[in-house]
Amino acid sequence: QVQLVESGGGLVQAEGSLRLSCAASRLTLSTYAAGWFRQAPGKEREFVAAISQGGSFTDYADSMKGRGTISRDNIKNTVYLQITGLTPEDTAVYYCAAGTSYFSAGREPHRYDYWGPGTQVTVSS
Repeated sequence: QVQLVESGGGLVQAEGSLRLSCAASRLTLSTYAAGWFRQAPGKEREFVAAISQGGSFTDYADSMKGRGTISRDNIKNTVYLQITGLTPEDTAVYYCAAGTSYFSAGREPHRYDYWGPGTQVTVSS
């Protein structure tokens, strides 16, 4: 069974930073585009960042530009999301996802094939 498992979440103070990891098992992550999404209480799941299979293409939500960095290590079968300058508005459950095509999956969560269970990020003011 394919699994994506996020880690690295937790309680962080405002202005701090964190790095989330997404490790894949039973899935060759290098053949998939990867995305990060987040969902805050009472809100819809929203796009955060995406990266193509080889890492050449990346895309960020406006809220992440200048603060977020998505990267991947295909040898470790892992995708990362680093966020700096955290604010309470970044509080959410963060999910990673894998999709077969970066250009078709993009920012659309329903176009991703596999999802992790999510990791909670809470930013205190």
